[in-house]
Amino acid sequence: MQVRRVVRYRGGLVSWLVMHLPGKITALFAAVFALCACAAVHLQAQESSSQTQTTQELPSPVYVSINPLEKVRYDNRYDMSLGFAYDHMKAGPSLLQGSNLGGLNMEGSYWLTRNWGIQASGRGYVGTSGTAPNAPNNIRGPMVKQYFFVGGAEWLGPHNKHGAMIAHAMFGGVYGNFQKDLLGQPPAKFDFYYNQIAPAAIVGGEMDLNRSEHWVFRITPDAVMTHYTFNDAPYANSSYGQFDVNFAISVGMEYKFTKFKRSTDKKKNWVSGW
Repeated sequence: MQVRRVVRYRGGLVSWLVMHLPGKITALFAAVFALCACAAVHLQAQESSSQTQTTQELPSPVYVSINPLEKVRYDNRYDMSLGFAYDHMKAGPSLLQGSNLGGLNMEGSYWLTRNWGIQASGRGYVGTSGTAPNAPNNIRGPMVKQYFFVGGAEWLGPHNKHGAMIAHAMFGGVYGNFQKDLLGQPPAKFDFYYNQIAPAAIVGGEMDLNRSEHWVFRITPDAVMTHYTFNDAPYANSSYGQFDVNFAISVGMEYKFTKFKRSTDKKKNWVSGW
């Protein structure tokens, strides 16, 4: 078949045979582009749907409030405490230098009523003492010890779930060891007391800070009273008693045995109203 050409040597219209191949390539590229665009839109829609579904499936956070003081009560029958203790004292009646002693303080309580109870305390203090103005043979800083065993009454004062104030007065005895580091010399040479058991009293109280139903942070400041006897032998045949009042404090933890309860009902037990 004879093909007619309508293109001049320069310029003019192009025949359909000249445009046939480029037209197919353009159509192919258009189809591929459309297919890619559809695939991208479909993929984006799937991702959006997946994110929406994942967001919907996540459970909302749940916050649980726990109050450790919720079950704090003052109806336990027994409690016990242990703390690090400090005590200041003088190892002799006329010494210028005192003794700073450290040790432990253990206390136990048995509550009779809502506010009244019986308390016992065992305390041990150890430290060194000055000897001025009496320091023969260059003895400096001899070791001194005190061991208290007292008991008495305690009263539960103002209290709530956060803390309590407790007062106590206890009486008993103290063992004082003052001669250990005197190298066998008589204690009167240093104006020291001799080793002895003497009357003692402890008056003070506790400041409690509740940490849970069972555990309590406790601070115990006290006035410690002792009545040691001073013997001036062998320099003189005389002896006399010395009444001393000193400061002591302990810091520790208390544990309440809440399994055993005491009565706090005024109507059922009139004593509990005290």
